[in-house]
Amino acid sequence: MKYFGEKIKDLRLERNLPLRKVAAYLDIDTSILSKIERGEREANREMVTKAAEFFNINEEEFLTNFFSDQVAKIIYKENNCDSILKVAEEKIKYIKTKSLKQGDLNFDHE
Repeated sequence: MKYFGEKIKDLRLERNLPLRKVAAYLDIDTSILSKIERGEREANREMVTKAAEFFNINEEEFLTNFFSDQVAKIIYKENNCDSILKVAEEKIKYIKTKSLKQGDLNFDHE
């Protein structure tokens, strides 16, 4: 189990790619990419999508890794993080069903 930045670094090294080449594709500075790889800076959704395209890997899997990092960083110090995740999952289901009932169908994320 690796953080998103570590995954980017592994993919880059597996393909023998320099930081500058990946950073150029992502349209960011090499120092920013280096910080993302070390976990000192956060990527954004657009970077994740571009990186998945660049490395020709499953975008949904990459986004899952990215978003799970964000959730984990928020709650990892809490004693009841398992409970927090369970309640959050139920809230997500509630929000989705409430949105469907109100006619706010959003097909952008499906």
